[in-house]
Amino acid sequence: MVAAELGLETAFEVVRDLSSTDSNAYGGHPALKIPTLLTSRGAWFGALNICRELWRLSDRRLRMTWPEDLGDPLLANAQELVLQAMATEVSLIMATLGGVPAESAYLHKLRRSLDNTLAWLEERAEAIFAALPPEREVSFLEITSFCLITHLDFRELRPATPLVKFDGFCEAFGQRPSARTTVYRFDP
Repeated sequence: MVAAELGLETAFEVVRDLSSTDSNAYGGHPALKIPTLLTSRGAWFGALNICRELWRLSDRRLRMTWPEDLGDPLLANAQELVLQAMATEVSLIMATLGGVPAESAYLHKLRRSLDNTLAWLEERAEAIFAALPPEREVSFLEITSFCLITHLDFRELRPATPLVKFDGFCEAFGQRPSARTTVYRFDP
């Protein structure tokens, strides 16, 4: 999404087997994670590093609000919890792919963690988005929030409790050209 916001063209390589233990399958990422951005300057591991490098590579100086710009507990905690929920979602997906029994204490705790986090975010959603700096064009928090909720839908991992406020945010944010051109899909 950040590349699209910045008008940058990128090539996309799919990791076909998320259980692979070959770092080359992940663009050389030693922790066997995605995403990795490969540039002439080297490999960039992780979403935040990649977004920062894309911003540096662009001629467009998008007014981006980064995590370190979130100077109050509400926004800082929201960003932390969104990223934590994304990591929890990946853990749920990998545990399921790895055959961890659905009734295991580990999966129960992951689901409870995700449900609690989403409930916290939903309860504060209006205040979170209202507190973002008005001069921004976009924020890392908005992008990651949108990606979290839409990926939960895509992977069918949503909690039973509806997320009315976050769904409303996603519906509005989803009208951005960057969101419309980066829809989740399974690759053939």
